[in-house]
Amino acid sequence: MALLTPLFAFLYHLPQVYKWLLKPYYISSLFMSVAFLLVRKTPGICEHLSTQREDGNSCDFDWREVEILMFLSAIVMMKNRRAITIEQHVGNIILFSKVANVILFFRLDIRLGLLYLTLCIVFLMICKPPIYMGPEYIKYFSDKTIDDELEKDNRVTWIVEFFANWAPECQSFASVYADLSLKYNCAGLKFGKVDIGRYSEVAKKYRVSTSPLSKQLPSLVLFQGGKEIMRRPQVDKKGRAVSWTFTEENIIREFNLNELYQKSKKLGKAKGEKFERPSESVFAPVPEEEEPESKKDK
Repeated sequence: MALLTPLFAFLYHLPQVYKWLLKPYYISSLFMSVAFLLVRKTPGICEHLSTQREDGNSCDFDWREVEILMFLSAIVMMKNRRAITIEQHVGNIILFSKVANVILFFRLDIRLGLLYLTLCIVFLMICKPPIYMGPEYIKYFSDKTIDDELEKDNRVTWIVEFFANWAPECQSFASVYADLSLKYNCAGLKFGKVDIGRYSEVAKKYRVSTSPLSKQLPSLVLFQGGKEIMRRPQVDKKGRAVSWTFTEENIIREFNLNELYQKSKKLGKAKGEKFERPSESVFAPVPEEEEPESKKDK
């Protein structure tokens, strides 16, 4: 039963998967991922390739090529254990397939290796993964609007995603965050996003590092009354993110979205009716950092 459930889920979403995979980015990536296979198996081309097989058959993989493919397949399986979306699964397969192709082409012929590596670099520069364009209830902030919006109404709770368009983790998380906004957005609970790859001052102010080594992208921060209450992932003393998986279930549990939604729905009453903010927050407040004495003197 444990094996049948994911299979049925995949078959249920198969039409959506096909539509998603037929985008030019993924079609091109697919051809690049199987480039070595096509070269090694295509009649008229494979006969002119070198091989280490004892039978001299240059149209089949030799033992070293099989070894390389098996090793990288094991790495893909390990990476995909932590993948939470189809985009992440497919992205890992494409990435390591290209790595395998680079190694195999260089081993076969350095000229073919250089040609394939050049194609990969050009593809990386001119082709970007498709951005999520589905339905969502998300407000996009800039460096000039985020502070005003968070402090505009103390009764409104905000969940804000700090992201960067170039980060693969942010791209794959986009659909998950959009689904959450569709389920939980209401008058008193709103969802926002800010591109800190574009607005570096926002990243500094809210202490979110854009360095790939920090593993802080994406970061989800919950604000109540304009003040930060909690964030995920948490950050240790060295400035690195504590490992945390951005699944829908984890976010609902950690941010207590079901309870927040029930309390926040009350703001949807008729305009002008007074709303009494709960005296106690669902979360313990985050300690505020002390301002430098130079700022206090001012």
